[in-house]
Amino acid sequence: MLKVSGKNLLNVCKLVFKISRNEKNDSLIQNDRILDSLLEILRAEDLQANSEAFLYCMGAIKFISGNASLITEMVNKGTVEILVQLMKQINEINENDAQFSSLGHLLVQLTATLRNLVDLPQSRCKLLDSGAIPELCLMLEKCVSDKDVCTNVARIFSKLSSFNDCCTALADCSRCYVLFLALLNKHPKKQDLVVRIIFILGNLTAKNNQARENFFEAQGSIDTLVALFQTHCEADCNGKLWKDDGELKNFKRLSEAEDVLIKLIRVIANLSIHPSVGTSLATNHQIVALLITVLEYKSVDDCEELVINTTATINNLSYYQVKNSVIQEKKLYIAELLLKLLMSSNMDGILEATRVFGNLSQYHEICDFIIQRKVYKFMIALLDAKHQDVCFSACGVLINLTVDKSRRSILNEEGGIRKLIDCLRDFGPTDWQLACLICKTLWNYSENIPTAVPCFEEDDCNTLLILLASYLDEELALDYSFDSDLRDYHKLYWETEFKPVAQKLLQRIQN
Repeated sequence: MLKVSGKNLLNVCKLVFKISRNEKNDSLIQNDRILDSLLEILRAEDLQANSEAFLYCMGAIKFISGNASLITEMVNKGTVEILVQLMKQINEINENDAQFSSLGHLLVQLTATLRNLVDLPQSRCKLLDSGAIPELCLMLEKCVSDKDVCTNVARIFSKLSSFNDCCTALADCSRCYVLFLALLNKHPKKQDLVVRIIFILGNLTAKNNQARENFFEAQGSIDTLVALFQTHCEADCNGKLWKDDGELKNFKRLSEAEDVLIKLIRVIANLSIHPSVGTSLATNHQIVALLITVLEYKSVDDCEELVINTTATINNLSYYQVKNSVIQEKKLYIAELLLKLLMSSNMDGILEATRVFGNLSQYHEICDFIIQRKVYKFMIALLDAKHQDVCFSACGVLINLTVDKSRRSILNEEGGIRKLIDCLRDFGPTDWQLACLICKTLWNYSENIPTAVPCFEEDDCNTLLILLASYLDEELALDYSFDSDLRDYHKLYWETEFKPVAQKLLQRIQN
């Protein structure tokens, strides 16, 4: 096969392409070293002189890569490196050149093959080592109008960005954010492309504060997200979605628009972790209005992930107590909407709703709402959940309520004091942050009580005296198995946060 050239090479490649289309011939390909010959063509022959032969050769390799049992062999034979080298060669051609346009079908086959190979861990290492990620970004930039190439590359990046090393490498490509925004604006109605790019952006911004800032600062980033949010929110409400040709179609699956919304709201939630970005988003009327719209028309039973993601995003934004905060402006309406989720049987949803109340209960209007609507009874009940995060969030609400001495008596209801003490006993040694919060709540409750009146019932007093004395003994308190980093953090929090308030509470009870 390697001894032929020109038209003969083209004919041979056409023949192998036809053979490879039938998976029954995979054993023939494996045994007769056909793959080696195909890879040698891509590696050694001249692309410009044999572009049509390359197309059939690449098409055959793509079909072979569809066989999971052959992928490892393909990677071991250097397929990834050869394809990346070919991609670099194509990227060197000016996109306005007629030759570049003629290679569009070849690029579709090349990127489809890489997508098939990318599932293997050794493929990902080779892609990183060969500098594939910047080359794929450059190809996207050159082929922004080619939906098939863009979709294949988006599929590659959506897989790669799920792994930390690859995600970091992609985040380091400074133009990737502008590029992804360009694709979203160019193909807003191509569902499979949009959902993958939004997923990639969610991965990029999940743990990387610099990525959050870089995306936010890219021109039109938030406007693009808002436009997509509006389009898919309306589509989800109406049960319709755009076809690729721009016409409306009915949903085959209601989850099509929901899928975009879930991933898009995750991006907003990730962005809002960055202090300056979160502050800006908290004052964005369109974003907050759309998040509220989702809570208005969706219940956690309709779409659990969508409602929980939306509530988590509102929680992130409610953290920022800034001038012109739309969350602050709409806080009472948001609280009303969250009652439905709080009263559901979905513990993840309850946790996120409680977290929002934890932030919003710093405002006296929300504290009044919590008292008037008996939400505090539910917060006390959540202390029984035996779920550390839920207890922490419920305790956060209770501590805000008990800042005002007129509300402190609520802890006498529903066995509130006893439940706080139970939480302290159950979780204290493994979570000094929660233990500190419980002690602060008990401190608030017992403040300004006349000295002649005991702060707590006798049984509660005795239990607290034993617990606090034990937890204030450093040797006993820190005798838990953690790795070294966590142990140091654990000790620091015990010394700086828990110990001072626990000592004061113990002294008050003893007196």
